[in-house]
Amino acid sequence: MKATVVELPESKVRMTVEVPSGDVEHAIDHAASDLAGSLKIPGFRKGKVPMPVLLARVGRDRLYTEAVESHIGGWFRAALRDTNVRPVQPPEYDYELPSSPSDTFQFTATVAVQPTPELADWTTLEVPSAEAEVPEELVEAELEVLRGTVADLAPVDGRPAREGDVLIVDLVGADGDAQRDYVVELGAGRLLPEIEQTLIGMSPGGENEVSYPLPDGGEARLTVHLKELHEKVLPPEDDELARAASEFDTLAELRAEIEGRLRGQLEEELEAQFRAAVVDALVEATNVDVADGLVQSRAVELWNALVRSLERRGLSAEAYLRLSNRSPEEIQADIEEEARQSLAREIVLEAAADKLGVEVSDEEVDELIREQAEATDEDADELIAQVRAAARYEGLRIDLRLRRALDRLAADVKRIPMELARAREQLWTPEKEKPETATKLWTPGSKEPA
Repeated sequence: MKATVVELPESKVRMTVEVPSGDVEHAIDHAASDLAGSLKIPGFRKGKVPMPVLLARVGRDRLYTEAVESHIGGWFRAALRDTNVRPVQPPEYDYELPSSPSDTFQFTATVAVQPTPELADWTTLEVPSAEAEVPEELVEAELEVLRGTVADLAPVDGRPAREGDVLIVDLVGADGDAQRDYVVELGAGRLLPEIEQTLIGMSPGGENEVSYPLPDGGEARLTVHLKELHEKVLPPEDDELARAASEFDTLAELRAEIEGRLRGQLEEELEAQFRAAVVDALVEATNVDVADGLVQSRAVELWNALVRSLERRGLSAEAYLRLSNRSPEEIQADIEEEARQSLAREIVLEAAADKLGVEVSDEEVDELIREQAEATDEDADELIAQVRAAARYEGLRIDLRLRRALDRLAADVKRIPMELARAREQLWTPEKEKPETATKLWTPGSKEPA
């Protein structure tokens, strides 16, 4: 769907949408089928009325009106996907009926939208930014993992299994299906917690039965037989470890590489947190008021996405509610809060992009797709064609535009050390002083005093 948007006064827009002839023909055929199924015409069974007879009976205008009215809402929603228009009320449509199924169809939709906020001056915002510090414990943990990869295994006598041991087990289900000679390290998270707890404390030759819950609410039973028990004999932390577990010749070089890699990962994570904090600070300073209708629509999208994610993992929504130990009302409140926050972020970023005049060319969108194609070993030209055919091209342009706007915001705000932000939070200020009297002043928006 091709759409052009014209801004109108009082937070309204007029969208002009062009519907391809193929979609028009499909809508007319669909409407003809519905009408044919509802009419009683002598000599024809319901649903089997030829088009010329149907047109003679109901008239072209009625058929085309039925086609447009039953599909215009879907055409409007499809056109919205390639814009940043956020309707807060149902649109008002205006159109002339198509002249034939082979012609394109054009209509306008006038709709009230989320008002564009008057952005606060983001250059005055102070946003905390943490420095990347790699704890020595993280480096030691990485070295410990490397030691484990080159460790020798020695049989264990005289003690039961404990976390870190390497076991050879047989796992036999109640139906007789078995996984034999299964090698597993206790504590690595490859087994269900119930099975790991059963294995801890067992000795070679031991056998236990364990039950564990299924996603559908049922229960399964398993017989666990411990056949062999081994422990890791870790090599010392020295230059020999560096040569055995990496391409480095000395332990100092290996340590430096680990610390540098961890620092890079931490810096990326902290920068992502800082950028999110920048947007949230601008949202708060701008005092964005997101329309409730938008929040409810986004909440439905988030819930549907969650359900699809659960289904891919074999979980039902009911099972998720049981496992989360939260009520449906609590989950709904969390989803609505996430919806409100995500919309507020998008709204201020779109307003910032408009104010900054951020534009994204086709070449820049193509380059983004090419980078994705290179990362997944796909043909870049084919992927670009697929993205265009699937009507996702303009969505990528919008995403890239918001990312560019956030780049500018992050560069313009005032970064302050995290320590300074914490110190300021602890400073006494008059507005933080609580009155000694129990009397409270009620104001609109505050909780009514008990």
